[in-house]
Amino acid sequence: MKILITGAAGFIGFHTTKHFAEKEDYVVGLDNINNYYDVELKYARLEEIGISKMLIQNHRYVQSLEYANYRFIKADLQDKKFIDELFEKEQFDVVCNLAAQAGVRYSIDNPYAYINSNVTGFLNILEACRFHPVKHLVYASSSSVYGLNKEIPNCETDKVDTPVSLYAATKKSNELMAHAYSKLYQIPTTGVRFFTVYGPSGRPDMAPYLFLDSIMKHTPVNTYNHGNLFRDFTYIDDVIAGLSAIIYHPPVSDIPYKIYNVGRGKPIQLLDFITALENITGKDAIINMLDMQSGDVYQTYADTNALERDLNYKPNTSIHDGLIRFYNWYLSYSKHFEERLIFH
Repeated sequence: MKILITGAAGFIGFHTTKHFAEKEDYVVGLDNINNYYDVELKYARLEEIGISKMLIQNHRYVQSLEYANYRFIKADLQDKKFIDELFEKEQFDVVCNLAAQAGVRYSIDNPYAYINSNVTGFLNILEACRFHPVKHLVYASSSSVYGLNKEIPNCETDKVDTPVSLYAATKKSNELMAHAYSKLYQIPTTGVRFFTVYGPSGRPDMAPYLFLDSIMKHTPVNTYNHGNLFRDFTYIDDVIAGLSAIIYHPPVSDIPYKIYNVGRGKPIQLLDFITALENITGKDAIINMLDMQSGDVYQTYADTNALERDLNYKPNTSIHDGLIRFYNWYLSYSKHFEERLIFH
């Protein structure tokens, strides 16, 4: 199988790329390496999978030194001409589109970044799949699409027409666009609604990293809605296992379109999550209670019955086990970062 993974230097993209490279599929990774958060973390992920930072240039393949079946290319989904040429040249079997402008709160101040990347960029992927047919297009959606929906747990069949952020709206638009292309051109598409993913190489703008980093540095932990929020924290290995199962099972129906939740299905209150981090690190958190922030939702809670029924898979990593692995990675990465600063 030849698979294109976009967002390959991102958190989920890096782990997905590594998973399929180890399975000996032919993998092409693509990322624009934007500076939404520290690009050095993105380069560190790429280095771990054998992509030398020194060799990365726009539109140039870089061969992995770790996996003979993996090549990386720096490019932007908004570059339609390049995307079309890439698809024509490579003739992919599967596309896993994980590239997107991430972050709920950032979308409030930077709306055009989300339209350009998440809507125009995704349209370019759909068009490329239209003219260079693939067996399956899998793309990242988000639990944020549930917005003001009051139904708990969040089920794929719930109405999702009340987003509370532009980010959520762009993710819902991806689902609608994919449905149209599945209907018009019979492109098998599956949207994956991820629920608060955490773990090694995690994004530094997300709550798990921010909480852990603040505790370790003894700085205030900003806790919105005075801690009265619940999140369905899902460990990265569980997400990759679910994503892998989905990729190998394209939908088969008159309209080959599907949506799956990928979450642990056991939400935890933020204050309890912070307590778990305190117990693992042996350090006390300095809690800074704040009001509810624009773009936030009160609770996320994945109904995973469809994933279990169709693909016989359910995420099962406990918060304790997942946070220990996350903490160990944080210590290792922090040490590496400090050594690099001393060296330079």
